[in-house]
Amino acid sequence: MRVIVLGAGLLGVSSAYFLQQLGHDVTVIDRQATPGAETSFANGGQISVSHAEPWANPGAPLKLLQWLGKEDAPLLFRLRAEARQWLWGLQFLRECTPARTRHNIRQIVNLGTYSRTVLQQLRRDASLQYSQRTQGILHFYTSAKEFDAALEPAAQMRALGCERQVVSADEAVRLEPALRHIRPRLAGATYTAEDESGDANAFARGLAQRCEAAGVKFLMGHHITALREVAGQVDHVELTDAEGRYQRLKADAYVLAMGAFSPLLAAPLGLRLPIYPAKGYSVTMPVKDAAMAHQVSLTDDEFKLVFSRLTGEQGDRLRIAGTAELNGYDRDLNRVRCEAIVRRVEQLFPGAGDTSQAQFWSGLRPATPSNLPIIGQSKLPNLYLNTGHGTLGWTHACGSGKSIARIVTGLAPEVDFAFTAGAQRLPQRREHLSNA
Repeated sequence: MRVIVLGAGLLGVSSAYFLQQLGHDVTVIDRQATPGAETSFANGGQISVSHAEPWANPGAPLKLLQWLGKEDAPLLFRLRAEARQWLWGLQFLRECTPARTRHNIRQIVNLGTYSRTVLQQLRRDASLQYSQRTQGILHFYTSAKEFDAALEPAAQMRALGCERQVVSADEAVRLEPALRHIRPRLAGATYTAEDESGDANAFARGLAQRCEAAGVKFLMGHHITALREVAGQVDHVELTDAEGRYQRLKADAYVLAMGAFSPLLAAPLGLRLPIYPAKGYSVTMPVKDAAMAHQVSLTDDEFKLVFSRLTGEQGDRLRIAGTAELNGYDRDLNRVRCEAIVRRVEQLFPGAGDTSQAQFWSGLRPATPSNLPIIGQSKLPNLYLNTGHGTLGWTHACGSGKSIARIVTGLAPEVDFAFTAGAQRLPQRREHLSNA
């Protein structure tokens, strides 16, 4: 079967890989010059099954009220005169009940555990190297209130098979000696030994090379302008190449994996995807003092930051990423938020990184109100969805890619997950990519 994958980020490339493995003729289209060049480019680097508590949880509404108007808030909801943002916000609030939170944690853990296993097998099969570290992930807390609030979700994760163990402050320092500087302030920690970290962009590029060698065609530098429907299914995709020349391509099936831009392409087909762009930030800096720099990947839940150590062709680097700003499709770097991340790094690990060489980046995460991605067949029988992964695109990429490949092929997915939950058909709704 001929399959067109729309998007060459982590989700698109992993979908293409597994589709080709199942015998399909695959073409991938992306507007960037290289794979993994947008939201996959400089994310936090974590394969974090333990990061399964969704943003929408019982404690979120009060925190959002406290953070309103604060430029350096971990989650900044910048109110706009935009119906999509307000609708998304109302859906988010509905997901904040204890029952919905428990349901969503179960789904996120199931997909994350499966995806991590698929990644590990793929890494062996394809001999991929991407600055990976298999030293686990340590969530640390400098607030007793935040630590206490983490205990119940951690217990639920353990019950679901994610071994997120509660550890003392002293044990946290033993696991990661770089935390010794803040030992008096540590309230506690949790540790998941099976979790990993690595450079998502390097992985995407390496996997794309394996795909090309196996016959997958990549049309990079091509702008997708529309999907056209005929007789209740997608008939073709319209695009322009790097020189602006119009093209139209036909396939038997189409996989939409365009992250935050997915709802804009789906809307003219009458599909409303509950996805809103959540701008995340990252800082990458060279290691300045190795003795002060962390080795284990870390999560600072109070400040919504993750820390990874990347050692590869570009040298020994620290990658710190997180926070979220809901402000439409704006990608401008907010210096206040960038400086807040650097300030937190210096508080925790003074002198570890060379802040004078810090590189700042922002990316638009495709966030759903529940934090559950949308994976599966749409209301149009030959259009499939692999999008809406929010902050967990790297964690869920391989499991999502393998699952959508099996669904396209007519096979059952190998994981218990609420596939295609959230996608709605709205025949009279019309939006265009120009809205971005």
